[in-house]
Amino acid sequence: MDEASICLLTDERHPPEWAQENAGGDELSAVRHLRQILERVLELVCMLLMIGLAVVVVLAVAFRYGGASLVWYDEVAAIMLVWLTYYGAALAALRRAHLGFPTLIEAAPRGLRIAALVVSEVLIVGFFLVIAWYGWQVIVILAGDRLTSLPWVPVAFTQSVIPIGGVLIALAELLTLPERWAEARAGSALHEHEESAV
Repeated sequence: MDEASICLLTDERHPPEWAQENAGGDELSAVRHLRQILERVLELVCMLLMIGLAVVVVLAVAFRYGGASLVWYDEVAAIMLVWLTYYGAALAALRRAHLGFPTLIEAAPRGLRIAALVVSEVLIVGFFLVIAWYGWQVIVILAGDRLTSLPWVPVAFTQSVIPIGGVLIALAELLTLPERWAEARAGSALHEHEESAV
């Protein structure tokens, strides 16, 4: 759909921003849009987990100080921390904020940059898909188990973060791949993006 037809449909002289991004058949705009949606969802999940974990810790301290410890605190806090770690790692992968060697890669010749990108992406995506697969196997094995302190909570629910997190991290890597591929081919400053994020 070109800008003129979008203007007719929206009855505006200038198309909206989303239409300008999609004008010209930019296939990568769908990837960028999906990446933005996933980033917002992961930000919200991480924020809620951080707030929830802080509330649980403060409650546990207050109850312990009052002489009535919460029996479920240790188990729930540990699970929330693991969830925050997995979802936070997926968010960091989506933002390309994990540790790396961008200056070293940038200084390499084009062929080596592309080879390093391909090898690293295959290893990372493959590793997290294996994590997701075996995480699912853990859920199947623990299907009937319940938490010790909260018997109404299935262990499968608490362990679901392993396959979900593995898939999310692999997806985040794939969603950033077009941008990283273009940078590797062009030899543009790979670390500029990471420095601007800081």
